[in-house]
Amino acid sequence: MIELFGSLYGTRAMKDVFSARTRVRTLATVEAALARAQARLGIVPQTAADAIAAAADQADDFDLAALAAQSETVGYPIVPLTRELARRAGPEAAAFVHWGATTQDVLDTGLVLQLRDALALLEADLRATNAALAQRAECHRGDVMAGRTHLQHALPITFGYKVAVWLAPLIEHAARFDALRARVLRVQFGGAVGTLASLGDRGREVTIALAEELGLAVPDAPWHADRSAFAELATFAGVACGSLAKFAGDVVLLMQTEVAEVFEPHAPGRGGSSTMPQKRNPIASEYVLASTRGVHALVPLVLAAMAGDHERSTGPWQSEEIALPQMFVLASSAFAHAKMLAQGMTVDTPRMRRNLDATNGLIMAEAVATALAESLGKAEAHHLVEQACSVAIERERPLVDVLAEEPSVARHLDRRRLNELFDPASYVGESAAVVDRVLARYSEVGAPPRPVNV
Repeated sequence: MIELFGSLYGTRAMKDVFSARTRVRTLATVEAALARAQARLGIVPQTAADAIAAAADQADDFDLAALAAQSETVGYPIVPLTRELARRAGPEAAAFVHWGATTQDVLDTGLVLQLRDALALLEADLRATNAALAQRAECHRGDVMAGRTHLQHALPITFGYKVAVWLAPLIEHAARFDALRARVLRVQFGGAVGTLASLGDRGREVTIALAEELGLAVPDAPWHADRSAFAELATFAGVACGSLAKFAGDVVLLMQTEVAEVFEPHAPGRGGSSTMPQKRNPIASEYVLASTRGVHALVPLVLAAMAGDHERSTGPWQSEEIALPQMFVLASSAFAHAKMLAQGMTVDTPRMRRNLDATNGLIMAEAVATALAESLGKAEAHHLVEQACSVAIERERPLVDVLAEEPSVARHLDRRRLNELFDPASYVGESAAVVDRVLARYSEVGAPPRPVNV
C-alpha cells in the first residue's frame, strides 16, 4: 500500500538500496569476495573462486520468489542462496561456496554494504540542506521577525538567527558521518561462534583479505554478538531526523494563514485539497514529521537488539532486519523533503515586519522594562510596564502611547527615547552574532557532498 504514495515515504534511491534484489546482490557479493580472498591465500582453488564469483555476478537473475519460499522453511535466505550459487558455479566449485562462514557473517556483512550506500545518500542530502540553510542564514541575517515562545509573540529575532538555530545541529550531524563509517563499515566474519575454528590458524588472514575485497575495515573482535555500532547508527538516524523535524515543524507554523511568513516551494497542484481550491498545504514538512515519527518508533527495536544472548541471539539480532531497512527508507524521506524545503522555501520579510506590529508594540515590553530598570530597579520597572500592557490590551492602544502618558515612566524616558526602544531592530540581541558563529562552524566542517555511487 505504501507504494501508492510514491517517494513521499522514502526516496526511490534508498528503496533500491534496501530492495530484495539489492539484498540478494549484496549477499552474493560477500560470498564471491570470500571465495576470492580464500583463493588469494591458497585456501580454495582459484578456479573454484572464479566460478563462484561468476555465479554471484548472475544474482540479478536469481528467482526471488523461490529464495523467499525456501527462506520461510530455513529461517534465513543464506542456505537457499548458497545452494543457488553452488548450482550455478558447478560441481567442482560447489564444495567451496561459503567456506568457513556462517549465516550471520554473510547477512551482517551484506547489510553493511547496503548501509554504506545508504549513508552516502543521507549525507549528500544533509550536506545539500546545510548549504542551502547557510546561504539563507547569511541572506536574512538582519531581517527582523517575531520570536515566539509558547506560540505567542515573545521578543524580536532575525530570520537569519532562526535559520542558524535550525542549521547548528545539522552541521554536527553531517560531521558525524565519517565517525559512523569507521564504526559501522566493518566486515563481520567469525564462523559458528566467532572463533573461526574451522579455518585453523588462517582465520585472521581470511578476515583481513575479505575486508580488503569489500573495502571494509577489520574489527579487533567479531561483532556478531555486539550490536552497538548498529545501535549507534539507529540513534544517529533518530536524532538527525529529530533535528529535521524541528525545522519542518517551524515551517508548518510559519505557513499558517495568520502568520504567512515562510512558504514551502510550490508547484501547480502541490499541497492541494480535494475540496478547497485555495489550499496549499505544507506537504513536504508533513512528511518530514511523519517519517521522523516512524524512525523514532523503530529506534527502540534496534537498541533492544543489543541485549543478545551468548554468541548468537534468539530474536534480538533478527529484529534488525525489520528495523534498519525501514528506518533508512523513512529517514531518506525526511532528509530529501528537508532538502527541498531548505532549497526552495520562500520568505516574506515584509509580512514578518507587519506581524511584529500585530500586538501594538507589546513585543517590545521587555526592552522598555530593561531601560526603566536602570532608574527604578527591575521589580518596579517590570510592574509598571506590565500594568501598561494590561491597559494597552484592554483599550486596544499602542503600548508606546500608554507608556508615554504614564508620569512615572515619562520622568525617566521621554517620547523620543520610547520611540527608539520600540524599534524591533534595536532589540535583537546576539541574533547576528549567533548567525556568524554558526556560519563559521559551517565553514569549518561543512565540506561539499560526497559523490554518491549506488
